[in-house]
Amino acid sequence: MIVVIKLNFRIEYIIIILVCLVIAVAIVRSKRKDFKLEANKLIMLLGGKDNVLKYEVNKSRFIVELKDVSKANKDGIQKMGAQGIVEIDNQLKIILGSDAKQLIKYINELK
Repeated sequence: MIVVIKLNFRIEYIIIILVCLVIAVAIVRSKRKDFKLEANKLIMLLGGKDNVLKYEVNKSRFIVELKDVSKANKDGIQKMGAQGIVEIDNQLKIILGSDAKQLIKYINELK
């Protein structure tokens, strides 16, 4: 009788641990960014893919040369999470932090 009680007690702990793991995985997945969606949104905020001449990533900065800088929605890019935007002639330097390297992969697929 004592052996059965200890076995049931351990199964309850295993079930509780499994439930906690499932909840933890769900939380992590919900907080992950959808970089394909972010890349699409960024291209649209830059005036569309026809407005983008060339682009590159330098550490945390996304550097993009545009046909017409006035078509870029700098406020929208800022709201998207950019930490800063510098405009020089027809070029924007957008500070995106660690997301810049991941976004460039999806932007390459769009172009």
